[in-house]
Amino acid sequence: MAYNDGNSGGRRGDNRRDREEANQEFIEKMVSLNRVAKTHKGGRTFTFAALCVVGDGKGRVGYGLGKAQEASEAIRKGFEDARKKLVQITLSGSTIPHEVTGVFGAGRVILKPAPPGTGVIAGGAVRAVMEAAGISDIRTKRLRSGNPQNVIAATMVGLRSLRDAAQVAQTRGKTVEEILSYTKTRVRRTRQNAEPENQAD
Repeated sequence: MAYNDGNSGGRRGDNRRDREEANQEFIEKMVSLNRVAKTHKGGRTFTFAALCVVGDGKGRVGYGLGKAQEASEAIRKGFEDARKKLVQITLSGSTIPHEVTGVFGAGRVILKPAPPGTGVIAGGAVRAVMEAAGISDIRTKRLRSGNPQNVIAATMVGLRSLRDAAQVAQTRGKTVEEILSYTKTRVRRTRQNAEPENQAD
C-alpha cells in the first residue's frame, strides 16, 4: 500500500512539474483586469474579468477572457483560455511579411512591417500580442474603438490573414519568383504614379 501511494504521489509531482515547464515555454501577459458589479435583490456582487495573451515568441499566439469572483482565479482562467486558442501566424524574420488591416466589430488596427532595430511601435493591447508572438520590429496604429477586447481581436484577425510569397504562390498555382516579380512591378508603378502628385505639391 505504501508502494502504491509513493507511485501516485510521484505521478502527481511529475504532472505538476510538466505544467510548470509548459508555462515556462509561453510568454504570458495580462492586458486588463476589470471588476464588474451586478445588482441583485439582496445587494451587489462583484466579479472579475481578466483579458490575457499567451504566446511562445515564435509565431504562436492566442488570447482569452477569464471570469471569476476572485481576481487570481479570473487571471488563471484567462491564461488557460488563451492557451486553448493558440494560432500560428506567418512571420518574416522579426517582422511581418506585408501591411495588413485587422477589423473586428468597432476595432480597427493597422499593422506595417518595419526594418530591424525599429522595435515595437504599439499601444498596450497590441504590444502585448506582438511581444507574445515574437514580433520585435513593427509599426501599428489603432483606429476607432479603444476597447481592449476589440483591439486584440482586430489584431488577431490581421495577423491570421498574413501570407508570405510561398503561401500565395501555392494558392495561385505560380512560382515564388513570379509572385515577387509581380509585386516589385506593382510597387514600381505605384511610386511612378505618386511622383507627379508630389511634384505638383
